[in-house]
Amino acid sequence: MKNKRLIGIIAALAVLVAGSLIYSSMNKQEAKNEKKVAKVGVLQFVSHPSLDLIYKGIQDGLAEEGYKDDQLKIDFMNSEGDQSKVATMSKQLVANGNDLVVGIATPAAQGLASATKDLPVIMAAITDPIGANLVKDLKKPGGNITGVSDHNPAQQQVELIKALTPNVKTIGALYSSSEDNSKTQVEEFKAYAEKAGLTVETFAVPSTNEIASTVNVMTSKVDAIWVPIDNTIASAFSTVVSSNQSAKKPIYPSATAMVEAGGLASVVVDQHDLGVATGKMIAQVLKGAKPADTPVNVFSTGKSVINKKLAQELGITIPESVLKEAGQVIE
Repeated sequence: MKNKRLIGIIAALAVLVAGSLIYSSMNKQEAKNEKKVAKVGVLQFVSHPSLDLIYKGIQDGLAEEGYKDDQLKIDFMNSEGDQSKVATMSKQLVANGNDLVVGIATPAAQGLASATKDLPVIMAAITDPIGANLVKDLKKPGGNITGVSDHNPAQQQVELIKALTPNVKTIGALYSSSEDNSKTQVEEFKAYAEKAGLTVETFAVPSTNEIASTVNVMTSKVDAIWVPIDNTIASAFSTVVSSNQSAKKPIYPSATAMVEAGGLASVVVDQHDLGVATGKMIAQVLKGAKPADTPVNVFSTGKSVINKKLAQELGITIPESVLKEAGQVIE
């Protein structure tokens, strides 16, 4: 009788142990099958169609690499051009448990770089990463930062200006004195322009509040206006256009949205493509690539965008050769 009870107890224990093992195995398999959700913090410096396109491109690039809704959580913040918010939001994104953080535009990337030396920082559309003290070398960034650079195609822009407005002799470069990348672009543009026989006068503004008065002054001194990739000017480009309304000087900005909003023409790097490239780089880092060893991806050539409607209003005839080579013509 005792033996039967003992056998029964042993059998029950065996069933319990077997059940426990099966349950444990099932839990491990379920855990294995669960998809790891990547957490990506994104800081955008200001709302503007060009930067919005970059953010959309980032999402598309991540999706192409397999990071879709069920595998990705984006922690998005926008400082709306407020430098104090850049610092605060950068610290928040670093503290929020994100796997890495992304800065759209130079001030955003600089804010994130100041907030962390350990978490990977991915730059999105940073015109001069070295000049902005974000990386030491484009091919070997070192540290925790890498990303995508939208180098302004200055030489192509000078060539376009001469092709569309051959009578232009003096160009006014309008930019923000608070953006390091803008200063570098102006220097490069000025060098190419002077080689082409043009004179460049520089007009720096500390904030959007001074744009109208500065444009009013510069239009009496120059034949055309050129604007680099500059977030401050881009965010208030309508002020540039309205302040130039009576002078009617041709404006050559550096973004498609600005040509559509009243610029004559530009040679631009596709902002969505920049975003896609950034998204793909984010995916590389999420999969184990080290920012220190990941070269900065530099976009340095672009396609021309022509505002044909505005050209007609200004009495400017666009050569057929220029129209044929244009990436976009606004009728």
